Amino acid sequence: MSKQLLHLVIGGELTDPSGTEFSDLNNVDIVGVYPNYKTAYDGWLEKAMAAVDDANIRYFIVHLHRLMDPEEMGEHGDHHHDND
Repeated sequence: MSKQLLHLVIGGELTDPSGTEFSDLNNVDIVGVYPNYKTAYDGWLEKAMAAVDDANIRYFIVHLHRLMDPEEMGEHGDHHHDND
């Protein structure tokens, strides 16, 4: 069984399309928590494609496993998505 590497997909309207600050935290879309990067990416892609016509809406993949286990990161803070 592969190691569980939790990822969170969230999104919503941003104050500035080039930034990462949400306009209204009460309306952030919490898409879900996923056991690996691949399934998180699939969830992100579905939501991102549905919002493609609105430049102010963006979705993000948050690597929860990095926050839960910071020592997992490489010595330079890098991380590969091969098993992620």
